[in-house]
Amino acid sequence: MFRTALLRSAARAASRPAVRSFVAPRHAAPVLPKLPKLLGIRMYSAAGGLKKEEVEGRIMSLLQGFDKVNDVANIKPTAHFANDLGLDSLDTVEVVMAIEEEFSIEIPDKDADSIHSVEKAVEYILSQPDAH
Repeated sequence: MFRTALLRSAARAASRPAVRSFVAPRHAAPVLPKLPKLLGIRMYSAAGGLKKEEVEGRIMSLLQGFDKVNDVANIKPTAHFANDLGLDSLDTVEVVMAIEEEFSIEIPDKDADSIHSVEKAVEYILSQPDAH
């Protein structure tokens, strides 16, 4: 009988996979206070509009750096590109292109043809909502 019981228990043990009980050491986890859920809010706003004085100043400083201007002292808010600054039509086109780069806009050819003075350039820039 003892032998039969031993054989039965050995047969059962062989038919079952050996399972090791592995107990992982427990580490004390830090207890963090429960924080309330934060709601993320995003706000977008448009950039502030350009002021006339700022636009004039940027255009006049652009013209001061332009080497084909005959006299830097003639650069004023009312200065005409050809009459006061001595720029020809090609120079005027270069100035308009520099203004496009300065204010990150694109000026169509029909509008660029009407810009012949600092005053006209300032008016055009102020009328563009995407100029910055």
